[in-house]
Amino acid sequence: MLHTCQLITKQKNKNDRDQLLQSKRNMKSLLAVDLIVITFVLCSARRFDSAKVFRVKPENEKQVNLMRNLATVIQPIDFWYPDSASQIVNQMEVDFLVSADQTKNVEALLKNNNIHYEILFQNLQEDIDKQLDNKRNATSRHSYTKYNDWSQISSWIARIASKNPELVSRIKIGNTFENRPIYLLKIGKQKDAEKAIFVDCGIHAREWISPAFCQWFVKEAIRTYGKDSNMKNILDNMNLYIVPLVNIDGYVWSWTQNRFWRKNRSNASSNACVGVDLNRNFDVTWGTVDASKNPCEEVYCGTSPESEPETKAITTFIRSHLSSIKAYLTIHSYSQMVLFPYGYTYEKVPNYNTLNALAKGAAKAIASLYGKKYKYGASASTIYPSSGCSDDWAYDQGIKYSFTFELRDKGKYGFLLPETEIKETCQEIMLAVKFLANYILNQT
Repeated sequence: MLHTCQLITKQKNKNDRDQLLQSKRNMKSLLAVDLIVITFVLCSARRFDSAKVFRVKPENEKQVNLMRNLATVIQPIDFWYPDSASQIVNQMEVDFLVSADQTKNVEALLKNNNIHYEILFQNLQEDIDKQLDNKRNATSRHSYTKYNDWSQISSWIARIASKNPELVSRIKIGNTFENRPIYLLKIGKQKDAEKAIFVDCGIHAREWISPAFCQWFVKEAIRTYGKDSNMKNILDNMNLYIVPLVNIDGYVWSWTQNRFWRKNRSNASSNACVGVDLNRNFDVTWGTVDASKNPCEEVYCGTSPESEPETKAITTFIRSHLSSIKAYLTIHSYSQMVLFPYGYTYEKVPNYNTLNALAKGAAKAIASLYGKKYKYGASASTIYPSSGCSDDWAYDQGIKYSFTFELRDKGKYGFLLPETEIKETCQEIMLAVKFLANYILNQT
């Protein structure tokens, strides 16, 4: 489905060259066969010209079954919400991407089955181009109100740590499948505080607002430390472990090859299809609910629990700091939700009432700034069941305050949230994180 870079090199062997030289053929012929001939198939990003994103809401089981089977009838289809067709249920809003050459077929199928639909994106490529408000170039500087590529983020991670050594330290916790370093930023005045919160961003590559938030959070924590008594109290008495970008390889791919790439870039399955869904790769009811053993599926869970180096980097660090980590927050998009365990079962966790109250408080804090309403509740019942997810894994490790944030929006922009909304999104989520941090400090 994707274009790949190929370098095809053809070279005649030495004997052939010697024979050609001895025959004293003219220089033009000699050069044609004697020199190494290199053919480049240029890397080209997948384009989405005239591709559309549909939203439907099945109203009966017949329509549900048709939507679940849609991907087997028409290809390619990329489900945005939910992330796999198997999770579609009656009265659920379903968002999915259809290539330009299949849009007429999809519309005909929906009309013939009396399924009401709307088109969220008429020409997806135009909206991709709009998402970046200003054209980028190689010298573009890092900005907290722009989406930054990996090179900008990597330089920022090093710079923010070196400029603020009294508050920030950079820790390498592993490497990605393609051997890029995964860094964690430890923020706080104490070397080994008794309480800590772990936050990760960018588990799914296409969710660009997620790493944008982590960058914003680090900046604001440092900037307001000497001005905001609340932030000072948090950083004086707690460590914050922030992973600005987990799925670096996938993120790079989403910038250069396929804007809507979700998984990492592992090819360890020996299959032509690449990538593992990192949020199905954790060792908690692995490979059971909303997870596939097929490497070509978006929710492919990998060859085994923690098979991916990105997953391993997170779990290894958390396990080694379990005595202090009291809360785990993982940042995703889109749908505007505050979720907590469990995702793999409808069974309520023992501290369900506390988590529900905290999620409600976080949603209230978010809404207090710009009025954005975030739905809250246990993952399985609030969004859809899933297994092998990081928040459930963290909870079962003993981190009883484990939350997933699904940031803006609810589908108008989906994964293409405009840069004009980065600041407001980060500001409102910042309030929720501070709310939870204060609870951890005061009640645990």
